[in-house]
Amino acid sequence: MTATHARRRASLAALLPAHRADAILVTSVVNVRYLTGLASSNAAVLVRADADATLATDSRYIEAARRVCADVEVIEASDVAGALLPENGRTGIEADHMSVADYFRLGGGLPRLSGLVESVRTVKDDAEIDLIRTACELTGRAFDEVVPGLRPGLTEKEVARALERRMVELGADGLAFDSIVASGPNGAIPHHSPSDRPLERGDLVTMDFGALYRGYHADMTRTVAIGEPAGWQRELYDLVRAAQRAGSLAARVGAALHEVDAAARDLIGEAGYGEFFKHGLGHGVGLQIHEAPFLSPARPENPQDSRGEREGSPKPERSSRAPERDHEHARLEDRVPVTVEPGVYLPGRGGVRIEDTLVVRDGGPELLTRTTKELLVL
Repeated sequence: MTATHARRRASLAALLPAHRADAILVTSVVNVRYLTGLASSNAAVLVRADADATLATDSRYIEAARRVCADVEVIEASDVAGALLPENGRTGIEADHMSVADYFRLGGGLPRLSGLVESVRTVKDDAEIDLIRTACELTGRAFDEVVPGLRPGLTEKEVARALERRMVELGADGLAFDSIVASGPNGAIPHHSPSDRPLERGDLVTMDFGALYRGYHADMTRTVAIGEPAGWQRELYDLVRAAQRAGSLAARVGAALHEVDAAARDLIGEAGYGEFFKHGLGHGVGLQIHEAPFLSPARPENPQDSRGEREGSPKPERSSRAPERDHEHARLEDRVPVTVEPGVYLPGRGGVRIEDTLVVRDGGPELLTRTTKELLVL
């Protein structure tokens, strides 16, 4: 993978002159992994305008770094940022990832660069897409094997643990994020944490979960019915499914991000449920579960990730998310994996969310989460 990492560093280096920087000090460990291949909890890499690079990490990871990162200079240090900061030249820092305390400890006055590595990460290479595809396949298989066993009396926690256990048994390295299982009235909470509430006949049950595979994430949501659904439940499901399909078909090369969001949002609004769809339509996925690009309205008052973080607890390993300064004009590119996940949440009654991970392609979207979106009645 050294050639791949070298190409990524070259792409990053090519952005530096426009920001009047001679180098960039990358301190996000996710971005360090992307640029060098080293997975760690303490590392930084200095990438210069000529694409030459130096990696610093501490004694716990130094041998792995020397083995994995044979094409860069590797130094051992506990203060990885301080060890790499050159005395001369204009070295930018990742403003989205460095703390204020570290910024001033390093002397302050450094050019504050935002989202440069993330902009390179947005378009995935074939190897990355293959890893996301595998993560999605493991996620879908777990759903197909676990969901037929859902029945009244099982708790939300038990359903979540069963899905998570099966993903790992099938080959996942872990969980892409903390699973959501929301039954009955809990389905009105987009970020509901699984509870001891037992499933009941007449419930809609929303499951949002994903596998982690070799550092890459899957993300899928399905809603099922326990027993024959009421008329309003089936109507709501059919609406969200239609919106999800419209959003997926709109996710094409060259499409404006806010227009993709509108393709789904307008359907929900026209049906009279617009106020109950409060989060963005989707987000990029890769080394992080939430990364650029973000499919949301053109001028969100308070941008959130697509699971509506105002509604519940945050996810682990969230992207710091560089600001999308020109969101209204941002467009999808080829080989960009995104989620499409509209939802309608009715307080006190329940909700429906349906989500796929897909890859934007020149010839149309490639669906990675392939399990059925028919309403399963269990």
